[in-house]
This record gives sequence, C-alpha cells and structure tokens, in this order.
Amino acid sequence: MRPMDRVVWVGASPRGDPDEVRSVVSSALEVGFGEIVLPKPDESLQRLGRFSPILLKGTTFFLGDAEVGRLATIRSAKDEALVRTLRGATKYVVVRLERWKVIPLEGLIAHFQGSETRLLVEVHDVAEAKLVFEAMEVGADGIFLTPSSPNEIRAVRGLLEAFPRDVHLVRSRITSLRSIGLGDRVCIDTCSLLRGGEGMLVGNSSAGLFLLHAETIDTGDAAARPFRVNAGAVHAYIYLPGGTTKYLSEIRAGDEILAVDAEGRSRPVVVGRVKIERRPLVLVEAEVDDRRYSTIVQNAETIRFVTPDGGALGVSELRVGAEVLLRNEEGGRHFGMPIRETITER
Repeated sequence: MRPMDRVVWVGASPRGDPDEVRSVVSSALEVGFGEIVLPKPDESLQRLGRFSPILLKGTTFFLGDAEVGRLATIRSAKDEALVRTLRGATKYVVVRLERWKVIPLEGLIAHFQGSETRLLVEVHDVAEAKLVFEAMEVGADGIFLTPSSPNEIRAVRGLLEAFPRDVHLVRSRITSLRSIGLGDRVCIDTCSLLRGGEGMLVGNSSAGLFLLHAETIDTGDAAARPFRVNAGAVHAYIYLPGGTTKYLSEIRAGDEILAVDAEGRSRPVVVGRVKIERRPLVLVEAEVDDRRYSTIVQNAETIRFVTPDGGALGVSELRVGAEVLLRNEEGGRHFGMPIRETITER
C-alpha cells in the first residue's frame, strides 16, 4: 500500500478536556489530517478548519448518523478471535491492543487482507505507528492516533512523508565506457535479501542516478550474494528513503538505503556492513534527451546495471547504445536535500 493511502484517524482527548481537544484538532489540521474522532459533538471546533468529525459512542464510530467502524480491544487470544468475526460487518475495525504486541497484529493484517473492511490500529506515538505500517511488510490499512502529545501528530505526518514512494525511472543510452585505473569502491551489504531486478540508485551526480543491480546472479566463478550491491566509487551519491542522498563514503551499518526495482517500486533496507576496497574502476556515461550522466563502478563481472525489461547487464557486456535505467532530476543538492539552484556536476 502506498504510504499516503494509509488512513489516519486522530483521536481528541477521551476525557473531553476542551483545551486538550482543541489542541489536538488544531495540530491535526495543521498537518492535513482531516478525520478526527471527538468525545462529543462540538460545532465550535469547525471554526478551526474543515474536517470530518467522527464520534465514538461506546464501541461504535459514527460519521453523522452512519456507522463507520467498531472499536475492538484485544486482551487475550479469545478477543482476537472475536475481532476476526467483524470482517465484512463494518467499514473499519479499530483494534486497541491492551498489551501492545506485534504478533496478534500480524495475524489480523493477514486476516483482513483483501476484505472490504479496513483494519486500523490504535497507536499513541510515531514509534508505534511505524511498527503498524511495517508489520508483515504491507502493514495495517491505517492507524487511530490517540497522541501522547500534539508533537506526535506532526511526527506521524513526517513518518508518512518519509516512507518510500515509487521512483520514476527513465531509459538511458550508454554513450561511453572507459577504464580509469584504481580507486576505492564501496560494497553495501544489507540485512535483506534483494530480488532479481532490484538494486540501488547511484551516480556521479544526484541529477542522474543509475540503477545498479544486486548480486543475485550466480556467475559460476562468483556465488550470488543477494544481500549485496557493489555500488561504486566512494565519491558517488546514493539515493535514500525520503528522497535524500548521501555520499557512498558516508554510509554506515544501521543506515537505511532505498532498494528499487525496474518498475520503480521501492522499499527501505538496513545496511549491515560496508566494505571499501581498492579496485580497478570503469567510467560509464549515458544520455537521456541530450543530457549526459555518469557513474564510476568496479571493473568486475558481478557489477550489473538494471535494464528496462528488468534484466541485468554486466559491465563486461555493456556496449555503446545499450539501454539501462536511471533516475534523473532537475536542480542540485545541498547536504543531500534537493534545491532549486543552477549546479553543474561533471
């Protein structure tokens, strides 16, 4: 599920304290959350901005006079079984985990997948929200955020915006290949098994990042290491979750990198180890709409570029005129953040 498709209901103070309710509603509207659960009707809150006021009466959520969901509290395995019976009975099932654990959540995500009933989970802060969104890789359909403080509302908005989105990739045509001698190159070993057609975006310029294939292919001489991408020279940029970049020389164990496939689908993966070694290098140049981009990689058969059909083309197989995928952008970068400025990188 795309991050911005997640449902976020923000719960005002269940105690009904007017100042707390007003603060929560104001904070939610400031960051664009428009579905707010209130303890009781209060027309004066509509002066803060337009939103959908959802009322919780007992264990039932109402929007106007219509039921939109049920609240279900899980204290034991017996409660989890009862929650499963709500599939198809209402539009939203909001789960409150009294003893906060991921295990029952994973079972419920699997149960509600493909159902017209959408699963929301009550959370209190951004750390819990992140767990809900990442559980079982696909996550729940959304959250019912009853914030421990208004700051958590802003933090959840930041979390949603930082989740990886589809990356727009374009076809580029190889124009030049040249051996340039020895240099320091970076291998990134992740804590995930990468798939065929998947890799990382790396390049000499942030304006043009090549999709370098993971080492998922057994060559006969070298065994596959599907957790690894041999990314290139230490000076190169690498694309990260949230749309920022770093130099390869800055990557450390525990950092998050963006893995991207030929369709532009992306996911964050954690770095387990970085290896920097002195190796023979090749300068690869490509062109898109008369604009030239380049990257420097190790001269070895295990280094491959992702092709438009999702295949992999090794450095030794690259020829002038071959097509490989890259991500291009206008402008430049300042401390890894995109900026609108005239910058030329050669």
